Amino acid sequence: MTPPPDTAAGDVLDPPQAPAGAPARSRRGHPAWTLVAVALGVMMVGLDGTVVSIANPYIARSLHGSLADLQWVTNAYLLVLAVLLIPMGYLGDRFGRKLVFLVGVAGFALMSLSVGLIGSMPGVIAFRSLQGAFGAMLMPSSLAIIRNTFPPEKLNGAVGIWGGATAISVAGGPIVGGLLVEHVSWQSVFYLNVPVGLVALVIGALLLAESRMEQLRRFDTLGLGLLGAGLFGIVFGLIKASAWGWTDARTLGLLAGGVGVLALFVLAELRVAEPLLPMRLFRHRSITFGTITVLLGFFAMFGVLFFVTLYLQNVHGYDPVAAGVHMLPLTAVFVVASPLGGVLNQRFGPRLVVPVGMVMVGVGLLLLHSLQPESGYVHLWPAFVLVGTGVGMVIVASSDAIVANAPQEDAGVAGGLQSTALQLGGVLGTSILGSVLVTRVGSLLVGSLVGSGVPAGIAPRLLPATGLVAQGAAPQIAGVPAPLQHAITIGSHQAFMGGLHVAILVAAVAAFVAAALGLLLQRSEGSGGTALPGL
Repeated sequence: MTPPPDTAAGDVLDPPQAPAGAPARSRRGHPAWTLVAVALGVMMVGLDGTVVSIANPYIARSLHGSLADLQWVTNAYLLVLAVLLIPMGYLGDRFGRKLVFLVGVAGFALMSLSVGLIGSMPGVIAFRSLQGAFGAMLMPSSLAIIRNTFPPEKLNGAVGIWGGATAISVAGGPIVGGLLVEHVSWQSVFYLNVPVGLVALVIGALLLAESRMEQLRRFDTLGLGLLGAGLFGIVFGLIKASAWGWTDARTLGLLAGGVGVLALFVLAELRVAEPLLPMRLFRHRSITFGTITVLLGFFAMFGVLFFVTLYLQNVHGYDPVAAGVHMLPLTAVFVVASPLGGVLNQRFGPRLVVPVGMVMVGVGLLLLHSLQPESGYVHLWPAFVLVGTGVGMVIVASSDAIVANAPQEDAGVAGGLQSTALQLGGVLGTSILGSVLVTRVGSLLVGSLVGSGVPAGIAPRLLPATGLVAQGAAPQIAGVPAPLQHAITIGSHQAFMGGLHVAILVAAVAAFVAAALGLLLQRSEGSGGTALPGL
């Protein structure tokens, strides 16, 4: 049997459908049903990314979590997802993309249920990490299934629908999450994945066609272990830096150790016959700089989403639904920004689209830098539109720069590299910007409290509440006069805003650096075709 034109050499597929006019024996591999199944699967992952941002303040209150705990609720998921995307793609190649996709969908739904039921912060973090593992199973397999179902002339449209489903779920996440948190519970935002996953599982089991690689690569266990250990050391060090201090021996030891382990990972990959991540990919400057721009773009994006949500709910006092509505310009614009980025990239190439997109992100962040506790919505939505549009454009253009410039035999790994960079950007954004924010809040808190009217003898006693203030909340002191409590609230919010301003400035600088790097990108020969964005 001859595989579809875009199918990787060596793929083994399910038998084709009956020819037109003949009795249909099976609907396995039907393009429309294939899209429905994989779209539902990736929608779970898309929803999970934004509903958690709305639920975070309620998770902290319910389970008495600190800002570091909330960072781990986000980062445990993103870190595991990032580390396992490429190896899980290999598992799909070896054991079957349909099988791995369905296991990922079932596991993701089950772990979502467990997050809501566990009732403790360590348990939430543990099950979030397992969510990341199962998400890593379904994401690359979903794209591989689409590539093996659609011929080249229809692949762009199919990938567009795949990306659109993700974008819609990202855009709708804040609204859905807000409604569920306000009217049901924060746990319900995770329970939502159960019915979605069940439908995807039934459709997928009945109607997806199986495919796998006939010639298998050896699994790079050493590379996976080194990559995971190095990234964990760096992320753990970044998160703990706010509590230990940036110059503390433990912080420096973790960061240096993580970098050292990643250096060992690079050396090991250069020596392994079949590496987890072929270093030869980085000989092409567009792949190298395209990967960096994806990472920096989502560094800025996740930082904004994480901390501005805390600002809306804890400083402005919006309920979850209102916070979700206010975030809509940032997330909903993805629905149009990604197709726009594809059109512009096809015409002008990534060397124009990526710098323009990242400049939009940087300008949007600078607009947010002027936020104050009393700022109206007019100070938010233009910045949200700029950031969301810019990131949406960059995803598509940088995906083309990475995937289209990779050798044919490394196309799958290159797609995994792009998705990994995206997730790592989110991890580093919440980790680094969170540590910067907490450190700055700690240095400003006493002065802000005194400046707002808290007596100089009382203000230093509130320093242990720095972690709470870094979430945008204010410590509530039982029995103090109302004017003093009001002064504590005002001073706490001012300290939080000071930390937020520094964090946003760091993100803006990263965006402008990415814009400069985007000028080094180039379009591959024959590009304008198939970029597979890992949204």
